[in-house]
Amino acid sequence: MNENDKASRLIRELTKTWADFEGRLVQVPIISRALRGALRLDDYRTILCDHYQQVIEGACWIARAVSSIDRGHLELRSSFLSHAKTEHLDYRMLERDFQSVGGDLTTLRGGRKNIGSNALSAWMYHRASQPNPLDLLGAMFMIEGLGKHFAGIFAESLQKHLGLRGDQVSFYLYHAQHDEDHLAELAETLGSGILDTDGLAERILETARVTGRLYLLQLEELGNY
Repeated sequence: MNENDKASRLIRELTKTWADFEGRLVQVPIISRALRGALRLDDYRTILCDHYQQVIEGACWIARAVSSIDRGHLELRSSFLSHAKTEHLDYRMLERDFQSVGGDLTTLRGGRKNIGSNALSAWMYHRASQPNPLDLLGAMFMIEGLGKHFAGIFAESLQKHLGLRGDQVSFYLYHAQHDEDHLAELAETLGSGILDTDGLAERILETARVTGRLYLLQLEELGNY
């Protein structure tokens, strides 16, 4: 099987994993309420506050992964580093959104990770600390997929039912517009020859599945610290 065939097969499996994840995502109580218009403004502030804690950590675990990639994968190390640079200021959008809906910035910055966020963060740092953690491409597939496939729907629902302006849901609108590019880059990386490493495709898929489940847990435990 050539590299393109390996990459195509893996992307099909990752897409199935994403579809299963999305089916579970829309059933999480806070998301279900948002989509049917039963969310309160205070709920949105809680979502922003908890999401902020995860986003703050996101660039950190990518940077940790960069430090764990050896010279045999310099191109991929560069790709991870570029991704960390792109993501590491995303928290500023969440700060602006939070303040624009009446949130106190001190509360946001002084917040804690909820039970699910703690589990997700621990998993990410664990994987990022392993030698050559290329399987984190699976985690990126899931998280970037949220931007491409769901962030726009979520933002539109918030605007419709809570009467919010675009600048009050800027984080989600931004990722709806830009994460497609990140997924295209990821697909290119998967077809670059890295799948010649024994068992890597299976590890990428496993990491995607675990990451998806822990992301759901983060939403299920919203506000539970």
